[in-house]
Amino acid sequence: MQTPAVTDIRERDEAEEAAGADISVADSPVTSENSQTRQVPASPATFTSRTDVKGPRPAAPAAPDRADTAEATASDPVVLVVEPLLPQRIRRPSDALRFLATLLALAAVILLALVAKQTLNGLEADVSDGTSRAPDLLIVVASFLAGTAVLAVPAAFAVERVFHRDGLRVAEGLIAAIVGMLVSFVLGEWLAVAGPGDLRLLLTGGRQVEPLNTLLTSVVAYVTAVRISRRPTWRTMMWMAIALDVFALFTGADATALGVFVTYLVGLAVGYATLYALGSPNTRPPGSTVIAALRRLGFVPVKARRVSDDAQGSRRYAVTMSDERRLDVTVLDRDRQVAGVIYRLWRRIRLNSETRRRAIRSLRAELEREALMAYAAQAARVNTPRLVGTSEIGTDAALLAYEHLDTRALEDLPDEELDDELLIRIWRQVELLQAQRLAHRHLTGDSIHVGTDGDVVLMDARSGEIAAGDLLLRLDVAQLLTYLALRVGAERSVTCASKVIPKRALAGALPLLQRIALTRDTRAEVSKDKELLPALREHIVALTPQVQVEEVRLERFQPRTLLTIIASALAAYFLLSQLSRVNLGEVVTSARWGWGGVALVAAGISYVAAAMMLRGFVPEKLPLGRTVLAQFAGSFVKLVAPAAVSGVAINSRYLQKRGISPGLAVASVGASQLVGLSSHILLLLFFGYITGTKAAPSVSPSRGLVIALLSAAVLVLIVLAVPQLRRLITARLRPLFSGVMPRLLDVLQSPRKIVEGLSGTLLLTLAFVVCLDACVRAFGGSLSFTAVAVVFLAGNAIGSAAPTPGGLGAVEASLSLGLTLSGLPSTVATSAVLLFRLLTFWLPVLPGWASFAWLQRHNGL
Repeated sequence: MQTPAVTDIRERDEAEEAAGADISVADSPVTSENSQTRQVPASPATFTSRTDVKGPRPAAPAAPDRADTAEATASDPVVLVVEPLLPQRIRRPSDALRFLATLLALAAVILLALVAKQTLNGLEADVSDGTSRAPDLLIVVASFLAGTAVLAVPAAFAVERVFHRDGLRVAEGLIAAIVGMLVSFVLGEWLAVAGPGDLRLLLTGGRQVEPLNTLLTSVVAYVTAVRISRRPTWRTMMWMAIALDVFALFTGADATALGVFVTYLVGLAVGYATLYALGSPNTRPPGSTVIAALRRLGFVPVKARRVSDDAQGSRRYAVTMSDERRLDVTVLDRDRQVAGVIYRLWRRIRLNSETRRRAIRSLRAELEREALMAYAAQAARVNTPRLVGTSEIGTDAALLAYEHLDTRALEDLPDEELDDELLIRIWRQVELLQAQRLAHRHLTGDSIHVGTDGDVVLMDARSGEIAAGDLLLRLDVAQLLTYLALRVGAERSVTCASKVIPKRALAGALPLLQRIALTRDTRAEVSKDKELLPALREHIVALTPQVQVEEVRLERFQPRTLLTIIASALAAYFLLSQLSRVNLGEVVTSARWGWGGVALVAAGISYVAAAMMLRGFVPEKLPLGRTVLAQFAGSFVKLVAPAAVSGVAINSRYLQKRGISPGLAVASVGASQLVGLSSHILLLLFFGYITGTKAAPSVSPSRGLVIALLSAAVLVLIVLAVPQLRRLITARLRPLFSGVMPRLLDVLQSPRKIVEGLSGTLLLTLAFVVCLDACVRAFGGSLSFTAVAVVFLAGNAIGSAAPTPGGLGAVEASLSLGLTLSGLPSTVATSAVLLFRLLTFWLPVLPGWASFAWLQRHNGL
């Protein structure tokens, strides 16, 4: 049975075709109608066979290092193929993909059912009404036949497979059936005892029936694991048996429509999971079959050996001809076509249409793509291995035969051998590609080779594009610039490129010097050197100062944006659920709005305090009025950025507009943030200590504070003890302190600045605490000031770490929970938090927008 979530994966297994090919699970050689195989005496390290040229022979067991021999006729010389033993069973990525797709379909069906309950209930009523109108005789006959057929068809298929010596497939199906039965039983028990009530009601219809039909789950898992869908006759019979069984379940009111559909999906998931866990018979053609295919192309090979796979995981063979010529043969296996499909799907979704590639491509399309690119490169007079032949190898593989060139990969050359002349020769080959509008799309150290005579050879044409657009050609330039910069430095990379590539083309690559535009290996290397891409940009700008290049946006969205959208949706759901618990009319009429005025004044003071805090850590003079407006503008930016990011971005931009260099501006903002963080932690510990000791006569810290301190100490020890974590923390903090500490030393020379900065830091925290305390009192709540301070400091820390704009959702949840745990009724806590967020987050948006616009008009931002 095919899953509805994956329809474009073609996977044919010769050993399991419906044409009646018999599969032997024994270790003896196999003979089919298309091949004649005879085992002859051989040494323990070799396996010798004679293969008729009519077709490929199946893989036969041998020693770990096997030498296969293939002959076209009895008069042809024996060909020795040395390669590792091919595994008898492999895990196909397509099975894992189908399993994941089935799980996604199952989750989507359940969510849709929970959302559209009324529609589902109407569908259930229509199904029940329709089945109840069936004639009694039809119901009796269908019930009898269903119970028999749903078991008889799988049993008959098992007998037929065993008769053809394919008992292993039947064993896999039985394992899937047993697992399906257990999974169905466990899920049913969980739903009946502890599962969501709404889902249980939808699956059972309020009747005493199984949420998931155990028998149907087992049958679906069985037929999926034995791949009965590839046998048209058996597939039709099985569908008829399942349809009769479902009809009998509906007429007997023993199942619901949702229950049947969920049962089917669970059975599919179990079947595909079993196939992936146990593996499938390996039908990849061995080396002897590859040799037979080469002979059909007119070549006369005398020996061959398996070499290392290429970057895409395709097998490669080095083949020697009778005239001493050598070929490099690449074998494309069908089961490898879906390897890495999840990553490619993610790239297709994330990147713009011109830069993305097909996530899944058929074997024939992959063969034609590589062959076409190879012929186009030859026509462009690019130094590439000449393609001399292509052929399919049965239905599960294809080959491409290239002339062998004695070369070394650029990644294997030491850096000292990469002189300017070699770099220029590399760029000349790329220039030939660009002149014919051919995009290579994988210009890395393993695809650029250097011959014995010093000529540069470009390999791996499979990922290339013919008739490429300007963007793809510019991406090639950006990729090669970055890779060579990693090897020889940014300056030499740009300088050598400028001697071959026109300066306008180099300038066109400037906006594409982004990590997302590079290959995976290059991205990983660039992430270790943060200064490489900026250095490349600087050198290109120095060469082409007059060229204007438009910005290029490669990504449709960033992962952080997607995370923000999801978190914002959850936050909105939380806020709406909180509002549903509050009677707004009663809250507004019963509130003491005098305390609301106090909270409003405290919220306003917080902006003055934030301005004082920033001014205190900037040695240069800043006007207080404009600095306050910049803090209001930050409240407007919070709508589209996390709280910790918006303030830093606005303040850094504001300082740069005041004539402070970007480095010093970032350092000043970092210094204020560092002092604010230290103050935040110290105040949290101080108020927590006071809260724990307030009710006790002795001045001893509370148990919770002691546990928190011990936990923090253990965490610090773990970080210091693990080298990887220690290096990670050091790498993150070193850039911060390298710029912040000198700035702090400048500030320490002015006592007035120190007083202003520390006063602003303390005033900012106290203003927010007073605001929250006033909001609590406005709705009749009563908590100690220290308890409110602890709740605010903890909630604000959580909100700063949240990826949502302004900490939306996280702040509300943490503050409400903290106030409730401190002793406030939940309704009072919710009302107080909503008023607090209204005054500190939503109300300042309008003056923040006005401040933002005014500062932009007056060149302040």
